Amino acid sequence: MSVIRTDKWLLDAYDNPVEMCERLTPYFEDASAYEIYQYLTVNGMYRPIKNGLEQVEDLQNNGVWKMVEKERRLLQKSWGGPDIPVFIFPSESTNRILFRNFNRKSGLAFCDKIFLFISPENKQEEIQALFTHEYNHVCRLMQYEKEEKDYVLLDTIILEGLAEHAVYEKYGENYVARWTSNYSEDVLEKMWQTHVFPNRNLSKTDRKHEKLLYGLANFPTMLGYCVGYYLINNYSKNTNLKSKDLLAIDSRMLAQIRE
Repeated sequence: MSVIRTDKWLLDAYDNPVEMCERLTPYFEDASAYEIYQYLTVNGMYRPIKNGLEQVEDLQNNGVWKMVEKERRLLQKSWGGPDIPVFIFPSESTNRILFRNFNRKSGLAFCDKIFLFISPENKQEEIQALFTHEYNHVCRLMQYEKEEKDYVLLDTIILEGLAEHAVYEKYGENYVARWTSNYSEDVLEKMWQTHVFPNRNLSKTDRKHEKLLYGLANFPTMLGYCVGYYLINNYSKNTNLKSKDLLAIDSRMLAQIRE
């Protein structure tokens, strides 16, 4: 597979995204086009706006589809990753959280596919960094000997930490996510010891899992993401291992838990 030319889909059916998502039903088991679209919008996909096709044309003019395909081939070779389809759509332009925390872009990774939701305002390096983050997820899911359905909070934050560390390694400080600089190392260590470590074995189905991961309710913003990035940075500094070398290592070892 490769980067799917969703720009052609968008030019045909931008104002009818549910109809367009019929083309995605072969990639999802037992899900309707409507259910797929609703799920994707929750994760950052566009909702039709006036003159929205201009965004699609801007993305085309920016060479986004070809650029991501080139990046996909490079990372697949570098990390020994799988050959999976990549779908690119405009991001939700009115989503304040997406704007504030992720600069108008987001991604969604499965073990067998990736979605990127981006804006014409995103620079090439930002889009490459986003793809790097999401493709790292795919490689981790493939190489780590644990079923995703069995992931606990520790596995999830390590998944996010690995992905953003890969971005840092490849593109440097200027292109890591904004949340990576939310807290000092002292604060991150306290958050790890106080909030995450005692809840490290929380199932993905537990409501508190998402609250800790994103820093919802009364928890610090992007708590789990930030702590995961902190843990991976510490492990990388202590071992001098690169992103490729970390993909298959047990979460407890990466978090340097001795139990």
